[in-house]
Amino acid sequence: MKAVVVSEQDKSVTWGEADTPKAGPGEVLIRVHASAINRADLSQRQGGYPPPPGASPILGLECAGEITAVGEGVSRWRVGDSVCALIAGGGYAEFAVAPEGSVVSIPDGLSYVEAASLPEVFATAWINLFMEAGLAAGEKVILHAGASGVGTAAIQLCKNFGNPCFVTAGSNDKIKACLDLGADAGGNRHEGSFFDKAKAFAGEQGVDVILDPVGGAYFEDNLRLLALNGRLVLIGLMGGRSAQIDLGRLLIKRARVIGSTLRGRANEEKAQVMAALEEKVWPLIETKTIKPIIDTTYDIADIEAAHSRVASDQTIGKVVLVVRP
Repeated sequence: MKAVVVSEQDKSVTWGEADTPKAGPGEVLIRVHASAINRADLSQRQGGYPPPPGASPILGLECAGEITAVGEGVSRWRVGDSVCALIAGGGYAEFAVAPEGSVVSIPDGLSYVEAASLPEVFATAWINLFMEAGLAAGEKVILHAGASGVGTAAIQLCKNFGNPCFVTAGSNDKIKACLDLGADAGGNRHEGSFFDKAKAFAGEQGVDVILDPVGGAYFEDNLRLLALNGRLVLIGLMGGRSAQIDLGRLLIKRARVIGSTLRGRANEEKAQVMAALEEKVWPLIETKTIKPIIDTTYDIADIEAAHSRVASDQTIGKVVLVVRP
C-alpha cells in the first residue's frame, strides 16, 4: 500500500510504499479516505514522540473510511461500514487498523473529510474536560490555544453543555473565530499577559477548569486563576516543561493538577470516550449544533506542505489529508 514515509536521514516525508496491515483479533481494517494532522505527528516525525508499543510506526492518529476486513471477535462492524476511528498510529496510509471500540459511525450528513477531523480532537476535549476534570454544568472554563483543533472542539462542547469559557489564541482573527463558535471572552497572547482579561472573566471566585496545552509558561497564572477545588489539566508542553509552583496556593485552593495524554491509553479507556462521543456529541453534529472545524485540506501526496501549514501556527481548526477523493 501507499503510506507517508519519514526519512531517517533528514526527517523529510514522502508518499511512498509500506506493508499493508492486517486486522487482528478485536480489530478492523479500514480503507482510508481521509486522515488529519495533529501536533503529535510533527513531534513523532522529528523523533520526539514515539508510538506506543505495538502501534503502527506510520504517522496519523485518526482516519475515516470504509471497513474492508474484520478480525476475530468483532461483533459490531461489517465489511462496507463507513466509520471514523481514533488510532495510536497508521492514519497516513491507504489502509489502517483500529481496535473495534475505537471505531464509531460517521455522523449522518458528514463526508469522509469532515469525519476525519473529529476523533482525536473531540476525544481529547471530552476525556479531559468531562472525564478527567469532571466538568459540571455551569462551571467556568479557560481553554488555551482556543483556535486549535482541540480548542475549537472544546469551545463547542462547553457551549452546548452549559459551561462559559474564556480562550487564549495568537491573533485577533483567531479570537473572533473562537467567539463566533461560542466562547464568551478571549485574549490575544501577543498583546501581553492573558491574566487580566481572564481574571475579569473568572471574577472573584475563579475558574473551575483550565485545559492547557502550553505548560510551563502559563502555569503560575493558571494556578492564580483557579477557583477553590479548581482543576488544571495539562495536555501539552508547547510553553516549556518546567515551572515554579506556589505550593501554598495549591493547598489553600485544594486545587488539582492533572497530567493527561490520550494516545497511550488502554483500548478500553479509548472505547469509553468514543462511546460517550457517539452517544452525547454525534447527535449534536447531525443537527449541525456542533460542526467540524476544518482549516484546509491537502492531498496526502502534499504532506510536506500540510505539515508546514500546521507548523505555521496560522490554522483555525484541523488540517485534513485526502487519501481517496
